[in-house]
Amino acid sequence: MSSTSARLLATATAAALLSLGTPAVAAPAGPEVNLFAPLATCYGGAVRSYFQTGGYGGQAGTYRTTSRCRDINVRNASAYGTEACVIFVDKTGACNYWTYLPANSGWVVVATNVRDGVNFRVRFDNLRYEYEPLVAYHAF
Repeated sequence: MSSTSARLLATATAAALLSLGTPAVAAPAGPEVNLFAPLATCYGGAVRSYFQTGGYGGQAGTYRTTSRCRDINVRNASAYGTEACVIFVDKTGACNYWTYLPANSGWVVVATNVRDGVNFRVRFDNLRYEYEPLVAYHAF
């Protein structure tokens, strides 16, 4: 292979590799709605709950829903699974329904389509007594 051919091959290979590592450029903002923007702002205001030992559960709040999220979301950062429910304290002292949160879960919706300005608590119930701390994050 001649040196010119080798140089062209090396240049083409380098250009191909560089193009793979180049980040995509976003299109200019237009009248379209960015469907990913609510996700970034919703979880940006998350609140942390910590219970020294998980025991059989616990309760976090009172919180007030905001315009950041349409739902109430909980993320379990503990080494064991737990269940969570929402109590709308201005209306009732009972849970809406129980939602299972696996250990080290991602964000899980525990109440949907909740209006802004609604006061609530999040209650946790563990399937058995846990000696490790229960750590959860709430986005609303």
